[in-house]
Amino acid sequence: MTNTETSPRLQSRAAQWALKSSGILWFLVALTGQWLFVAYIAVAYGLTTAAGDYAAWDDTGLIIGFAAGDAFGNFMFAAHVLLAAVVTIGGSLQLIPAIRHRIPVVHRWNGRLFMIISVFMAVGGLWMIWGRGARLSDIGSIGLSIDGILILVASAIALNFAVRRQIDRHRRWAMRLFILVNAVWFYRLGFMAWIIVMQGPVGVGDNLDGPFDISISFLCYLLPLAVLELYMRAGDSPKAGFKWMATGLMLLGTAVTALGIFGAWMFMWSPNM
Repeated sequence: MTNTETSPRLQSRAAQWALKSSGILWFLVALTGQWLFVAYIAVAYGLTTAAGDYAAWDDTGLIIGFAAGDAFGNFMFAAHVLLAAVVTIGGSLQLIPAIRHRIPVVHRWNGRLFMIISVFMAVGGLWMIWGRGARLSDIGSIGLSIDGILILVASAIALNFAVRRQIDRHRRWAMRLFILVNAVWFYRLGFMAWIIVMQGPVGVGDNLDGPFDISISFLCYLLPLAVLELYMRAGDSPKAGFKWMATGLMLLGTAVTALGIFGAWMFMWSPNM
């Protein structure tokens, strides 16, 4: 075999390694941000709920947190927020290959729990937006509502492929589900990254009805989904150029994610802990 014959293969392997490494780097950065988010939920909502100080929920700037006389609504809010910590931890564990390969029983049961909670939170989130009125902008709320519906769809498809033992297709849909479930997390990161880059709330309305507010309500899941699709397709492609392009996109996404985590921690989460 000549050098000219092996060169494309070597280039493809190098590009594949770079692509995989960029994915790992993004995951490590995202994992840090997700666990910081869990810490925020535990302190800002978990401790106040355990102490019975439900009115303190509103200190974090919620649209509707605690409402006197609304026992069911308060319960749904508390369940939604506290389960967000559980699903965040569970989702991150599902993406760790060592757990998937070495402790498959943990991966399977954690995956089932992740799906069940995701479905409950999607339905509960839709009810809180349109039933309880936890919204400011109707158009922005439509964007987040579509995400809730997509969570239900992705959960059903991922479960179907798991039952049919089509593991690769299940894995891909589970990754899409992970993105959809974390849309609100991406929303916060995108919001803070935008404000830092623009050096102010450009396009942000008083009632979250500005052009940026409306855009981020859809982009908080559509943009990460698009990046994920390119990442998976580049991994399947034999073309080194495509892999390098996807690697660059992943590195850019990692930088934006890190910036958003920094902003969210400094201005959203840590001040309320």
